[in-house]
Amino acid sequence: MKRLVILSRWAVTLVGSMLLLGIAANAWVVGSTRALIYDDTARMPVYDVAVVLGTSPYTHTGNPNALFSHRIKAAAQLYHRGRVRHILVSGANPSKAYNEPREMYQALRRHGVPDSAITLDFAGFRTLDSIVRAKRVFGLHAFVIVSQRYHEYRALFLAQHEGIEAIGYIWPKEDRRQSLRTETREYLARIKAVLDLYVLHTRPRFLGPRRPIDLSPSSAGGYIADRGA
Repeated sequence: MKRLVILSRWAVTLVGSMLLLGIAANAWVVGSTRALIYDDTARMPVYDVAVVLGTSPYTHTGNPNALFSHRIKAAAQLYHRGRVRHILVSGANPSKAYNEPREMYQALRRHGVPDSAITLDFAGFRTLDSIVRAKRVFGLHAFVIVSQRYHEYRALFLAQHEGIEAIGYIWPKEDRRQSLRTETREYLARIKAVLDLYVLHTRPRFLGPRRPIDLSPSSAGGYIADRGA
């Protein structure tokens, strides 16, 4: 009986410690990046490139995904208002039937962004991969991250760790709150991000050769990397 009581106390202490660490990790991620998120193009600085983080155009129920459409509209808005002049779309590409970068590219073209102003990254398997590859593969040291507010905190936290000068931009009509399922997953993802950076030292799944985006005035506006992937 005494042993059971001791084990129960240890279990409660362990669970309590894990909860406190989770709360601390989330507070760190959110608190250190909150001031870097914009929803008004007139108030934000001008950057050369926006990095749009990948998501599916459809939800798991087959309905149009508002998160996808809001990211596309936000990126197109930045381009058309002259806040960026090039867009890097980065996402997963596991099969011919599911290709986030190609879907984002096609959606941006429908919103009037020219082909020459878009580069595709087909190896953005996770947020960490997209952020690190933007610097290590595409040669970007400063950019705007386009996503949702709840996701921007983590993306900006990763960018800060990588030594990138980054701000976030969200669609101004975006709902501040997401579903409980989405919020819970992101809460856990922030904890994982802290562990990845400071404990596990996780690196991208794939880097490959450098392909810097040409942003010189004489360039045609960049290129689309790995079009055939």
